[in-house]
Amino acid sequence: MNLNNIKPAAGSTFNSKRIGRGQGSGKGGTATKGHKGQKARAGYSQKIGFEGGQMPLQRRLPKFGFKNVNRKEFRAINLDDIQIMIDNKSISGDITKEVLVANGLATKNELVKIMGRGELKSAVSISADKFTKSAEELIAKAGGKAITL
Repeated sequence: MNLNNIKPAAGSTFNSKRIGRGQGSGKGGTATKGHKGQKARAGYSQKIGFEGGQMPLQRRLPKFGFKNVNRKEFRAINLDDIQIMIDNKSISGDITKEVLVANGLATKNELVKIMGRGELKSAVSISADKFTKSAEELIAKAGGKAITL
């Protein structure tokens, strides 16, 4: 079997009847569009969400919520993730944003926030955009430094 001789199963396909090709074709005259009306006209296309003049669903439902355009999204990295990387010897020395990006914990354009889950056994200095209070305490307790960028 080759791609050039593959055929569908017998009887599974059929030619559709061509519409609008005269009365003898069986689908001539109105070309299956019925008589008159907006949908029978050439160039008809319905707007998305149009319900035939009935009040559309998106206008019937109440609006709610608020999107703050000035919101800053942070990539959360926990101390236990950093400790695992230190144990695996993939991170050594001071931990900067570039080191976190190189190890796949963040991307270069993300703001990084260090969270306080887990514990840190190594005395390392970590520089990030933001720290939680618990993370700062745990880093200081381990003998390291939390440097806010």
